[in-house]
Amino acid sequence: MMKKKVKQYVQQTQNGGRNREQVLKEFSRMLDDQIEKIVLFLLQQQGHLARRIEKLGEERAGLMEQSDSSQFFELREAYREVGVDLLKLLRFVDMNATGIRKILKKFDKRFGYKFTDYYVSTRANHPCSQLQQIFKQVGLVAVVGALSRNLAFLQDHQGNFPSIYDHPSITLKDPIIEQINHSVQKLTHATNLLQFIGQHALIVPEDIQSGSEYLVDDQSYHFMSLLLNLGNTFLYMVNTYIIVPTADDYSVSLGAAATVCGVIIGSMAVAQVFSSVYFSAWSNKSYFRPLVFSSIMLFLGNLLYALAYDVNSLAVLIVGRLLCGLGSARAVNRRYISDCVPLKLRLKASAGFVSASALGMACGPALAGLLQTNFKIYGLTFDQSTLPGWIMCVAWITYLFWLCISFKEPDHIARENSVNTLSSDSGHRRSSSLEDGLAQPFLMDAKESLDENGQDNYDNEEDLEDSHKPAASLAAAYRLLTPSVKVQLLIYFMIKFAMEVLLSESSVVTTFYFNWSTSTVAMFLAVLGLTVLPVNVIVGSYITNLFQDRQILVASEIMVLIGIVMSFRFTSDYSVPQYVSSALITFVFAEVLEGVNLSLLSRVMSSRLSRGTYNGGLLSTEAGTLARVAADMTITAAGYLGQSSLLNATLLPSLLICVASIVATFCTYNSLY
Repeated sequence: MMKKKVKQYVQQTQNGGRNREQVLKEFSRMLDDQIEKIVLFLLQQQGHLARRIEKLGEERAGLMEQSDSSQFFELREAYREVGVDLLKLLRFVDMNATGIRKILKKFDKRFGYKFTDYYVSTRANHPCSQLQQIFKQVGLVAVVGALSRNLAFLQDHQGNFPSIYDHPSITLKDPIIEQINHSVQKLTHATNLLQFIGQHALIVPEDIQSGSEYLVDDQSYHFMSLLLNLGNTFLYMVNTYIIVPTADDYSVSLGAAATVCGVIIGSMAVAQVFSSVYFSAWSNKSYFRPLVFSSIMLFLGNLLYALAYDVNSLAVLIVGRLLCGLGSARAVNRRYISDCVPLKLRLKASAGFVSASALGMACGPALAGLLQTNFKIYGLTFDQSTLPGWIMCVAWITYLFWLCISFKEPDHIARENSVNTLSSDSGHRRSSSLEDGLAQPFLMDAKESLDENGQDNYDNEEDLEDSHKPAASLAAAYRLLTPSVKVQLLIYFMIKFAMEVLLSESSVVTTFYFNWSTSTVAMFLAVLGLTVLPVNVIVGSYITNLFQDRQILVASEIMVLIGIVMSFRFTSDYSVPQYVSSALITFVFAEVLEGVNLSLLSRVMSSRLSRGTYNGGLLSTEAGTLARVAADMTITAAGYLGQSSLLNATLLPSLLICVASIVATFCTYNSLY
């Protein structure tokens, strides 16, 4: 009905029948009425659930003096039935929250007016606001608590089970309660450590649509294959950062300027721009063959990198790094977790993916710091510049052998059928599960309305938006990007650009200003890498539960801006404390920003970008890789100005992009509610 109203408003304003002020006033009142209707129904059903729990509590009190286990079992099943209806109600609220976001987005699109900003800003924090009931629902949490407490009590019918209040660390392993907690977290955007870390991988867990799907405990997946994918991620990150402390010395030894290290480091990212696409497409057919190809390319790339010194060729060095970039299989690793790991383990696997990346980022420079030696074997040089290549050659050959004997290819036919079934039936099951139970009378009108809308012919763009098919090309994926998504991708670009500038030029800058040795640079970079997981622990466990994601986003952007400004050399006296403190501020808050940014990105991104070759993970990877390429090219270009100007010349683009991202964030701030 509201979609039709929006269409009528457009026609009336074009014909001069109504002015914009009248339309805004009437549409606001209409949306207020619809939200109030949802909230009143929610409160009514919440009361029904509370009365059922109260009656079951009376039965439980009467059974305490008996020892009939069958009656306790029946009572526990009765509580679970309440849980099933509560789950339907939570999904009802979630569906309507999505509907509100969509109608606001459609109004803005049709009128070219930021109605969302006005509506959210005037109602979000108003004492009489109904929006809080929809988006920040806390009343149902009390019902969840009552169910959890009673089911925990009945788990041992003697009543010996520890109290969930006295032992908060104890979690009730009941599938209904786990599904309910999942729905509550999704609705309130609550998070925990595993979720926050897992968000860095941009592997969005599918909604739990049916109890049967979640109750399957013996879903077959090959743990060793998952471990091999995480091992590939770890080794690739080690491979990326192991050369950073010595890349400037290597380029000088081959007759180039120290700032050519930007080209050496960035050439891997250049190749990754292309490898991400073909690896993402290849993973539709196989996982084993892409991983074998990746290992071979990385072995050959590192071999050329190590031999470049003895053949005295910068070209061989760069070709070696390009081959390493062509072996980037992170798209395959991410896709394997998304498609082949059971839903209940996917969050842990996603957190493992991010942890492996962070550990590799720290181990790469640390390992480079230990390779301070120089010797020759059969005319081949082994020193701090070439040893990273030789070490990684051995690592990838060992990994390839392990891969060939241990990896198990999943059953693709079964996987593709299950994915197609889930994607085609997900919308039907979400609505039918509601219609069949708790909210049937209320939702019948909604179903009829959807049927009417289905007969109404809107423009092709609207049909495209409502389609469930994944994007078939990068251009199609780009057309699905809303302003909010584009802003989040810009922020991700800024994060990777600023971090790449900081890390890649660290050896040149610290050698020029502070005369640091390779070991000192390596230790500094390793310490930066080791901050990733502790920062995620603090933010994921505490900060995200105290503040909204959008608030953390803005605060982190401002802190990154402060770190960048502090890094500038304003006087001739540039000190170690200034450099180290500014680098820590920039790096740490960039890590905080990345987790929140990817969380918001997964939330505002179209569901069509959650699967297929051209998915959200690929888009974010491409944005980050392009940022790294741009940063490394900036370092090399700034080298022509001289090493004394390198620092400020590379920080200036970071500053401008950071300011642009902050401005863009404020322009779309209310759409992140």
